[in-house]
Amino acid sequence: MAMQASEIERLIKDALPDAIVEITDLAGDGDHYGARVVSEAFRGKTRVQQHQIVYAALKGQMGGDLHALALQTSPPA
Repeated sequence: MAMQASEIERLIKDALPDAIVEITDLAGDGDHYGARVVSEAFRGKTRVQQHQIVYAALKGQMGGDLHALALQTSPPA
């Protein structure tokens, strides 16, 4: 079952309320998304740590309902 972009955004914003989240459906199939996430929670964290925060926010959906997520993360400028 495919995951809706709005659900991905909701899960991320639930975990990171200050986040600016932009979701793009990369393949038009509801399984392959790109996400740009900007949050103060990322400040001082490595890129791997930032991505781990986002994956944790998705509550185990990666590899299940959500097949692929190309992430771009950063703290606010």
